[in-house]
Amino acid sequence: MTFATVARAGAVLRPLGRTLTYTRWLHLLLASVVGVVTGFVQPGMFRHPGTQWLWMAVLPVPLLLAAAAVPGMRAVEGVQARLLVLPHPHARYGAGARPSPVTTAPSANWADRLRTAGWLLFRLETGVLVSALTVHLPLLALALGRNATAHTGPVRTAFGPLGAPHRWYALLAPWPLVVLMAVVVGAGAGTAAVARRLLGPSAADRLAALEERTARLLEHNRLAQELHDSIGHALTVMVVQAGAAQAGGGAGFRDRALATIEDTGREALTDLERALRLLREGVPPAGGPGLGDVGRLLASAESAGAAVRAEVTGPVGELPDAVSREGYRMVQESLTNVLRHAGPVPVSVRVAADRTGVELEVRNALPDRPPGRGPGGGRGLRGMRERAALLDGTFEAGPRDGHWRVAARLPALG
Repeated sequence: MTFATVARAGAVLRPLGRTLTYTRWLHLLLASVVGVVTGFVQPGMFRHPGTQWLWMAVLPVPLLLAAAAVPGMRAVEGVQARLLVLPHPHARYGAGARPSPVTTAPSANWADRLRTAGWLLFRLETGVLVSALTVHLPLLALALGRNATAHTGPVRTAFGPLGAPHRWYALLAPWPLVVLMAVVVGAGAGTAAVARRLLGPSAADRLAALEERTARLLEHNRLAQELHDSIGHALTVMVVQAGAAQAGGGAGFRDRALATIEDTGREALTDLERALRLLREGVPPAGGPGLGDVGRLLASAESAGAAVRAEVTGPVGELPDAVSREGYRMVQESLTNVLRHAGPVPVSVRVAADRTGVELEVRNALPDRPPGRGPGGGRGLRGMRERAALLDGTFEAGPRDGHWRVAARLPALG
């Protein structure tokens, strides 16, 4: 016996060692229960053994069509298919099993109801066939085994009468069980394929899932940008303050630097905790800095040695939360870039709000290396441009009249 023969035999027998094969078998057997229940309602159905399985496959059809019209039936069948028919995360028969590709959402339209009806009819007919073979094939194997040695005359089975006893029946006795297992494996695989097609997500379900995933990715991207701006600003201020305190100055100067480092670190921890709560709970926590808190950004930059000239006009506190929050982060990132790339130089900040939105402008003396082209790799400028685009605003950054200028216009979103 060659290795290839052993491998082929192992491939044929492998399904018999999988739990999934027997859960699919159970799923098919359960499908015939509705036929049995219908048989108790229909008088005399079980008095005709030759046709009882046919009646079990026909009588429940109207009931199943009516059940398919109920939206929740699709969800019930989807749950059963996930647990019994298709591979799922709890299966232990193979590594890398993926979640089942069937939906557990109720029917959203008549197309979903029609697909559910097709699934119920397929499950009924296949289940009745497998149930009939599950009952009669083992009985046939038993009859062949007994008729190989018994001398009681011909034996009747569901597949016809057996002839006179003969020893060669013993060679045929195992084959009904082999056929039964082949039918079970094949019907289970076919049921899984049909389930993927009829119970799988519809086009509307796939679109909703894609929109949900896109929204989640956008939220994670926004959160990453929040952390980049907040923690980056805090670390920049703390590094500048620590360097200034180490370089010299009196005890009072060092005390002020340490106090600034402490306040900045505390604010950064607050922002970090807010971001972690969003990741853990999925709901943005209340609060958060906005343009009404821009004064603390200016004070932080001044404490780092920058000479800040600020002009804040208009109803900044009346801006929508999203506009105020994104505007605050853009000013924060702009000041961070100034401290990181230009050092403690004079900076002018202008925030002008009105009913239509807010205009932001940050200017500083042009350094030897443009902001965003050093260690930050331009992520800060790219993030500010994304923030403005998200709010349907405008953004520009670049040298002008010997200064580096960052300007943005954020509309008030109606």
